[in-house]
Amino acid sequence: MYHRNQSRGEAEKEVMDYLARYDLGSFAYRRSSALTNRERFCVMLLRAAMVDGAAILIDRPFRIMPELEDGRFILESIRMIEDLYTSSCIFDYIWLRDRYGISDAAEHSI
Repeated sequence: MYHRNQSRGEAEKEVMDYLARYDLGSFAYRRSSALTNRERFCVMLLRAAMVDGAAILIDRPFRIMPELEDGRFILESIRMIEDLYTSSCIFDYIWLRDRYGISDAAEHSI
């Protein structure tokens, strides 16, 4: 947050507001190892999105959260902070397209 010349108090308030979007405010001072996979994923998204002009790139999110049956949590987590970044992209294997609800992978590839 020092890139924006914010005071510690201003930066802390901003971070707490962002964590509140995911209902993670009470986890602000915990170490990464104390978080669940989903909580850690949300924190990683927020960290990436807090860079001015951020483009979010997510590489194989099911490796981070293998317990997920589908991509709904991933997509909803991205949507919850869409005002914080300029673009987002998920990279994953084509054979996982069903987990994202994609029927035609060619339509969604670069």
